Amino acid sequence: MSQAKPPRPPAPSTKIELFSPTYFAACTVGGIIACGPTHTAVTPLDVVKTRRQVDSSLYKSNLQGWRTIYRGEGLRGVFTGWSPTLVGYSFQGAGKYGFYELFKYTYGERWFPGANKTVVYLAASASAEALADLALCPLEMVKVRMQTTIPPFARNMREGMGRVMREEGVSGFYKGLYPLWGRQIPYTMVKFATFEKAVERIYKFLGKPKESFNSLQQTGVSFAGGYIAGIGCAAVSHPADVMVSKLNSDRKAGEGAVQAVSRIYKNIGFPGLWNGLPVRIVMIGTLTAFQWLIYDSFKVYLGLPTTGGH
Repeated sequence: MSQAKPPRPPAPSTKIELFSPTYFAACTVGGIIACGPTHTAVTPLDVVKTRRQVDSSLYKSNLQGWRTIYRGEGLRGVFTGWSPTLVGYSFQGAGKYGFYELFKYTYGERWFPGANKTVVYLAASASAEALADLALCPLEMVKVRMQTTIPPFARNMREGMGRVMREEGVSGFYKGLYPLWGRQIPYTMVKFATFEKAVERIYKFLGKPKESFNSLQQTGVSFAGGYIAGIGCAAVSHPADVMVSKLNSDRKAGEGAVQAVSRIYKNIGFPGLWNGLPVRIVMIGTLTAFQWLIYDSFKVYLGLPTTGGH
């Protein structure tokens, strides 16, 4: 008579505990996946937008810009700056999403549990972006110089980084930090706070709690909320985006940031701060929507809840 086999022990749980170090690490990886590839994919839009910000008379339209660049520089020219974009925005995505989740939990759950949610979203996103931009700034500067100079400032990221180091030293990489903060911090505050509130309103409009929808439906809500947030982001941050492009392409030797901003503004005036806004709305709206879709899809893949709607 065969002896009964002892029951197998239960398989160890692979579920990630919410708000554990592993959870925040997963959010950081999700940020890399969401931001690096998406920003790189819209490089052709970015090239034309950035050049039109620096010189509004350069191209009459985006299509003319792409045709002109392709004729003169080939497909590589259309994707000028893709490598610093990929690396820079992967670093930025890691900090933006990872630190946002950390600060949102720290501010809203541990330090100020009774605080207004929108205030928590704004504070957490501002804190996260300020840190993320320290990693982005050197690569953003190289990217903008490559895109706004004809022929390009450098052929690739390595050549661009090396040239800045030789000619300007480490400080050269951070000449545009304050304008970058001026662009990115309001952008991210709008991006996260608007997304959280938009998702909340969408579920309220649908009339059922978030948990009653399946994962595919929840990521669809993330995409819609992301597009709404992206439109706001583009409008709020556009003047600073124009100024970052101008500063990185037209900064005179020995000129301070305030002096440079004053000189550039005198040249372009208030209307000049809005050059390229329509294309940026399309670019940022689409970009933000796909970032939230990818980020929340990654969280679902790991068995984590999607963002917002709590």
